[in-house]
Parts: sequence; structure tokens; C-alpha cells
Amino acid sequence: MNFKALFEFLEDLNQNNNKEWMDDNRKRYHTIRDEYLKWLMKLDVELSEIDPDYYPTPKKKILNRINNNLLYHPNKPIYKDHFGAGLDKRPKTSDFYIHIGINESFLAGGFYKPKSDILKSIRDAIDYNGEDLKEIINKPSFKKTFGGMMDDDMLKTSPKGYSQEHEHIDLLRYKSFAVMHKISKKDIYADDFKVHIKKVYMEMLPFRRYLNKAVSV
Repeated sequence: MNFKALFEFLEDLNQNNNKEWMDDNRKRYHTIRDEYLKWLMKLDVELSEIDPDYYPTPKKKILNRINNNLLYHPNKPIYKDHFGAGLDKRPKTSDFYIHIGINESFLAGGFYKPKSDILKSIRDAIDYNGEDLKEIINKPSFKKTFGGMMDDDMLKTSPKGYSQEHEHIDLLRYKSFAVMHKISKKDIYADDFKVHIKKVYMEMLPFRRYLNKAVSV
């Protein structure tokens, strides 16, 4: 995969973020997109070989659209500054997300700002066995890889139905149950980039399995 060409395209697109430019460069976009999709499909197979519960991702669902949704975000530019891809996308579970962009690149997974029913299920699981989640996220290798869960927009008090004295109140206050591992261009250009991805995937797997079990029970 020629990731340098991918970044060059995104840089050019970011400087010419309009439909006319995209129409003139549509062939270039599809060449890069198709090459990246093939690379992701090979990664999809390789991840299925190291995770017995892996859900093979349908080809049409791997890559996100490069167009921003202007209906809900009218002030955003027409096109994104990144390629976003989701793998292991079993319906109604968390996926493994790969974000490669000119402003930031990262690997992520879990539930970011989930709907109320998903959030309730996760909190119910924490109420039942939150010590299991704490064991996962407090593991030294997990902390080294992710630092911790994304803590933006946390509750300052306790969620409805839970006491502020709850033994797992620190977890119950989260509105997102997701982790992120930042990657650099150096990581992406490296020959062992897929090896890096697989290591992060496996480190994240117990966390995602906990959440998937929580929302499926």
C-alpha cells in the first residue's frame, strides 16, 4: 500500500475542498481508495486468523464515506481530511477503527458516545462486575498502549439510579467507553505497520469483549 500517495491526496483535497476539484481528481481518488480497501481486506483476513471470534467485515462496510454529513454538520467542509475504516463490525457491537488522516492518525475501539440503551447496558454490567473491567484497563500493557479510556464529557455526579458512593462510580460516570492509540506517519510507513496494528488489536480485545458481552446480555 502506497500510504505516501494516500497522504498526498488528502493534503491536496484539504487545500481544494470542493466538488469541482474532486470531480477532476475522481480517478485518482478511486485508485487510492481501491488500493487501500484491498490492503484493509487483507488485514481483515489476518485479524480473523488471530481472533477466533472475529467477524469478517463485508467489503462494502469497511471504509467510511469521505463525504462529511452536511445535513447534521452544515459548517464542516464537503470532504473529510482522513480515511476511516471499521473492522470486526458485528452488528450491535463495538468495532476496531483505523483512522488515517493529515491532522491525526490512530487506532481505536469501543463505544464512543453510544446511544442511551447501549450506555445503560454497559453501566448495568459495571454495576454487576465492574471489577473485571478495572482489571482490564489497569493492566500495565493496556495503560502503556492506550493510557486509559477517553474521558471527554464525563458526568460530574452519578448517573440516574446509582449512588455517588457506588464502588465503581469512577467508571459509571463515563459517557463513552472507548480507547485510542495514536500512530504517526513513521508507524504507518514502516514495514511492520500491520504487526503494530495486530498488537494493538489484541491488547484491546479483552476490553471490547467485555463491552460486547455487556450489550448482548
